[in-house]
Amino acid sequence: MSSSSARPVISIGAIHLDTIAHATRTVRRETSTPAAFSSNPGGVAANIARALCRLGIDTSLVGALGDDSAARMLTGRLTGEGLTLACVTRPAMATGQYLALHDPDGSLAAACVDDRILSEAPADLFDQILEELMARAPRETLWFLDANLPERMLVRVAAMLDGRRMIANAVSEAKASRLTPVLASLDCLLLNRGEAAALTGLSGDAPQETLADALSGTGLHSWVLTGGRDDILVARAGSLTRFTPPAVDIVDVTGAGDALAAGTLAALARGYALAEAVPFGLAAASLTLRATGALAANLSWDALNDI
Repeated sequence: MSSSSARPVISIGAIHLDTIAHATRTVRRETSTPAAFSSNPGGVAANIARALCRLGIDTSLVGALGDDSAARMLTGRLTGEGLTLACVTRPAMATGQYLALHDPDGSLAAACVDDRILSEAPADLFDQILEELMARAPRETLWFLDANLPERMLVRVAAMLDGRRMIANAVSEAKASRLTPVLASLDCLLLNRGEAAALTGLSGDAPQETLADALSGTGLHSWVLTGGRDDILVARAGSLTRFTPPAVDIVDVTGAGDALAAGTLAALARGYALAEAVPFGLAAASLTLRATGALAANLSWDALNDI
């Protein structure tokens, strides 16, 4: 399936301004550490939407922005990259922001986020936007949700999209459980070990196969379970497929999970089955791990096919 005939994707969730500090020595508490700073659009839904554009997929991004300088910068950057924005402006709220400190090896030392613009939003915040998008979106459109949406909003959005193909990302251990009421409505869920533990009530130290068995009892139709350097497990229609991530010299872990989701979504949009699509996600993640920030400069559909 060519890019021109690929299914469109509508991504719903967090839009943040990400500020990343790459330290030149190990980050320590209660003292300053020399670092290089960069600021870029972030948030799971935004990261995935940006990557999908690079991968040749017609993508719309639904989210919330404040009436501030961060919103204006994000709007300019995102539309300039080819995204169609369908955002609600909340003038009384600050646009979401994420601050991360990375050690020299690329690992995350600490992070803070201000996501109140979405986490404290009313459940019906996106009703009008979604009704307009549903009226004109092709039936085969893929709808992506991230668990930055509050639980009541996830329930409402899933009900509005009933019968359409919905794919979600669990986002974090703290937010994964927000998806519990809508698991049976999802076509697929992308999550890591910690998020799987949060959803199933198991320990984060549980073997991956134990987590996989527990996920099978949650009502999910299919899922992609990642584990850092561990194998990735893909479940679909009672079948379990295992993939080994390629070895990568890591520069920055920011956005690697989002890149995996975007590469997988881009392949699904082109008509690949889930187990066929995940290797494209792995290729996108490996490119992102070798780069600084959530979006590798050399990310493209051709690049994924060359890995």
